[in-house]
Amino acid sequence: MALSVVIRSGEVEASPTITFDTPRVVLGRGEGCDVRLPDPTISHRHASLRQRGTDYIVVDEASTNGTFVGPVRLPPHTPRIVRNGDLIRLGRIWLELRIEQVAPTRQPHLATREVALGLVAAALAAEGENAALTVRVVTGPDAGKTLRMTDFDHPYVLGRGGGGGRGDGLAFDDPDVSRRHVELVRRGDKLLARELGSKNGAILDGSPLTPDRPTPWKRGTTLSVGACELAYDDPVADALAELERAADERMGDDESVEPPPGVEISGASPRTTSPIAAQGDAPVVAVPRRRTGRPGPGRRGWSATDYLVALLALAVLTLSILGLMWLLGSD
Repeated sequence: MALSVVIRSGEVEASPTITFDTPRVVLGRGEGCDVRLPDPTISHRHASLRQRGTDYIVVDEASTNGTFVGPVRLPPHTPRIVRNGDLIRLGRIWLELRIEQVAPTRQPHLATREVALGLVAAALAAEGENAALTVRVVTGPDAGKTLRMTDFDHPYVLGRGGGGGRGDGLAFDDPDVSRRHVELVRRGDKLLARELGSKNGAILDGSPLTPDRPTPWKRGTTLSVGACELAYDDPVADALAELERAADERMGDDESVEPPPGVEISGASPRTTSPIAAQGDAPVVAVPRRRTGRPGPGRRGWSATDYLVALLALAVLTLSILGLMWLLGSD
């Protein structure tokens, strides 16, 4: 069975999903995590999902703001079984876990990078900020023209024909530029350029582009198309890198996090800090509770030992009374 992680929080229309068939999935804000969640309330290595036999467990990796299964906060490094459809929360982000027979995501590291970039882009757009990778014509006859690349894995064409009027290309007036000159594709945090068999070719960072394979366009370098030179800006990648470098943001004790729309979390408040509660599935590792000599408010009734001691005391008292009556009667 594969494990799918569905991101149920964030300003996105569809819930991004990544499916794994590996025995361990690391969740966090850091670049090396299997599911990257660009929110400052999430630690760089926040939690992990592990396969144990036929079950999956979730473990909090001593995160700053904790890991919750539904409303229950997990103690650090204490595993808990999760089931298909369970909701877990890391910082402000809700995730849904699906354990089902589906094909794993191809190139999951690339997919999780694109998901992180998509979440940052959606957050920037919600705040009214530019979230598109923007290609700029720096010098040449078409200086000042720009191309906004908002979609991943979608080809954008540079040339005198642009994108054919579909808004997915940049149209040049430069006569040295072919109708379809260069193709650009945004893939993860990379911008790939491929020459399309143009009349005059294209130069990327001093080297000719080839039509046989896409070439990464590194930040800070220029692409020469005809008599024009182009550069690009990627505010989403910059914001993601800044989030990854930032320290953890500690949530306030009174800060609540609403569950995803249409989902009810029964039981205690999502901000509860109680240990693993006796609801749902039992934890993989039971938390031992040391009993003190003084009964606490949560102790219910007498134990079997208490009843046995009381019966023995009653028997001793009865025998004492009978003995006393026998002595008095013998006089």
